[in-house]
Amino acid sequence: MSNGLIKQALAVLKQESRSRTPHRVNRWFKWLAPGLLIKRWLLISAVGFVFVGLGLAIWSNLTPIFYLSELIRYLLRELTELLPNYVSGPIAVIAGLLLIFWGQTRSLGAITEVLMPEGDEELVDRLMAHRRLHRGPKIVVLGGGTGLSTLLRGLKTYSANITAIVTVADDGGSSGRLRREIGVLPPGDIRNCLAALADEEKLLTELFQYRFRAGEGLNGHSFGNLFLTVMSEVTGDLEQAIAASSKVLAIRGQVLPSTLTDMRLWAELADGRIIEGESNITKAAGKIVRIGCTPTNPPALPKALQAIAEADYIVIGPGSLYTSIIPNLLVPDIAAAIARRKVPRVYVCNIMTQPGETDGFTVSDHIRTIDEVCGAQLFDVVLVQKTSPSAQSLIRYAQEGSHPVYFDREAVGLLGRRAIVANVMDEDEQGLLRHSSERLARILLRWYTRTQGL
Repeated sequence: MSNGLIKQALAVLKQESRSRTPHRVNRWFKWLAPGLLIKRWLLISAVGFVFVGLGLAIWSNLTPIFYLSELIRYLLRELTELLPNYVSGPIAVIAGLLLIFWGQTRSLGAITEVLMPEGDEELVDRLMAHRRLHRGPKIVVLGGGTGLSTLLRGLKTYSANITAIVTVADDGGSSGRLRREIGVLPPGDIRNCLAALADEEKLLTELFQYRFRAGEGLNGHSFGNLFLTVMSEVTGDLEQAIAASSKVLAIRGQVLPSTLTDMRLWAELADGRIIEGESNITKAAGKIVRIGCTPTNPPALPKALQAIAEADYIVIGPGSLYTSIIPNLLVPDIAAAIARRKVPRVYVCNIMTQPGETDGFTVSDHIRTIDEVCGAQLFDVVLVQKTSPSAQSLIRYAQEGSHPVYFDREAVGLLGRRAIVANVMDEDEQGLLRHSSERLARILLRWYTRTQGL
């Protein structure tokens, strides 16, 4: 009985030893991967120690090279008298390698324990991911609402050089209340983008998105909105508040408002009504013939213009056409900066029409509207959903007056645009439609890579 248990234990230990050895070897080979900037600094440090020792010896009027060579010669002579060189040589090499391996293992283990106490990932893997993400393209994304945060959640796995330029025209919900009562710029869309770009900080992200369900004055507010509002008061403006919050959430990239001006949307409807306020435009349930903002021509945030000027790739949308995308483009400097760029520029069209905004709109209607508002062609390519939603989703959305955005290929071509047709849609069990973060980001990055190869 006991012999059987002992044999079983030895077999398990042997199996574990075998499984650990390839893992350790693989980990050490990763440290030799190019681009980590580790090997060169370790070598430079070692050379530095040698120079310090030689310098001290020379400074003390010693002849270190002579004495060192004499010492080595004496030791080698004594050693070879005890053991022949074909035995003592390999033993010395193996002993040196074991000492190096042991010392490096313990030192890297200590560093890993300090930097990554959770221990759920190898330090070398983290470094390799860091280098890969920071070598990613500089991507500028414009929009607002849930569509923008959905896209950012996917893009952050491909690049850390992301700039989200977000509208500040929102005047509904928690953001609207804070805007009316305190006079701050609406933080809601910015909060969503910060949470979407957070670097695996699950608890902090949930905290930022937490919405109070009770309490006089607190009910309906999200913690992130309140935090950004307080930070705006402390730092003096929303830009500084976003920068401080970005550090707390350890986000990949940056989030910027398109302007720091307190801009308010207005829309002229086909029946002659003038509707003021972003939240009221959709509720008015009329055809929008003209849209603008007060004050007219708000100045752009300089950092936003700089990000566009340095961008390798510009993505507009997805999001509500009139209340999430166009408000950014009503800042003239933003639209002009995008129009000047000769980098790949893509517009992500919505999957479904939005009641009160884009009733009956086709893909070309979306493009034409943006062109008319900006007076220039801001993008070269439009991304369109390929497959149709299920019957369950179509019935659900039809009851709300929403239908799939029809892809009128000929009209899009006449507007001078190319089209990417792909399945970027997610549909849940209740028939709710959303863009897929992972698929949307993958298609956009694949298109960008193709343009770079042309």
